[in-house]
Amino acid sequence: MQLYLNKNSLSVYKALASDTRLEILNRLAEAPSTTSALAKTLGLSKAIVSRHLNLLEEAKLIKLSRSHASTDNRKKIYTLQVDNINVTFPKKIYLPYKKKSYEVKLGYYSDFSVQPSCGMASKHNYIGKIDDPRAFVLNERVDASLLWFCDGYIEYKIPNIIENHQNPEALELSLEIASEFPGSANIWPSDITFSINHVPVGTWTSPGNYSDVRGVLTPAWWDDSHSQYGLLKHLRVTKIDTGIDGEKLSDVNISDLQLSKSPFITVRIGINKDAKNKGGITLFGEDYGNHARNIILTLFCSES
Repeated sequence: MQLYLNKNSLSVYKALASDTRLEILNRLAEAPSTTSALAKTLGLSKAIVSRHLNLLEEAKLIKLSRSHASTDNRKKIYTLQVDNINVTFPKKIYLPYKKKSYEVKLGYYSDFSVQPSCGMASKHNYIGKIDDPRAFVLNERVDASLLWFCDGYIEYKIPNIIENHQNPEALELSLEIASEFPGSANIWPSDITFSINHVPVGTWTSPGNYSDVRGVLTPAWWDDSHSQYGLLKHLRVTKIDTGIDGEKLSDVNISDLQLSKSPFITVRIGINKDAKNKGGITLFGEDYGNHARNIILTLFCSES
């Protein structure tokens, strides 16, 4: 049943404005019933139940079964006539958001500064030498699906996919991430700071660097004692604040990022110089860890 805000729908609103009538509708949704049976179930008199049924019938929410039409209320069987009610307002206040996503491979960074232990690996082998920052400028870096460093940062420049007639409402950064430790340490906290468009949006403390079990996707050649998987985290910047998986990180909001002023969105993931826990960073791409994905930036936009 589709309802519009006008006088013709008033009978339905009146019929629904009663706990007893709502309970009758719930009972009829389970099975057709008679006045007597409903009265017994609800602990009310037949006369009271009849009045409620009349209002529901006038609103066309229930109907009397034709095969059981009778002047005897005890034998009248009522059934539900609708399975849902939609209320349509004359103007849509909240328009649906457009969702736009962009996936970035780990090796497609635009800037970096890393300190050993550090390195990268493709699905099939190491890229360059381990603990040599020069590996981060090799052409093969574009094949990286695992990347790690003990201190510093990695930065990505992503195309701004917002169109001129769209307004950014929220931004989400999704990635599989962990701390970094030579080999692995399940308990190894690291204060990881995320910056977007050069605005530090928040710092999250990674609990550790995990190798208790093999990652679902981690290639067979990768040693069991090394990092196997990370935690899938969702960093969200909204109109109110910034949080990670529902936990507030800062008061930075979407307007602070000034997304409309640049054709690019810059994302930096790093360890601040004054970080209490300098436990490094490990990023997992589509071929390592437990989630077959790279870094994903998603924008939620409304239209002007």
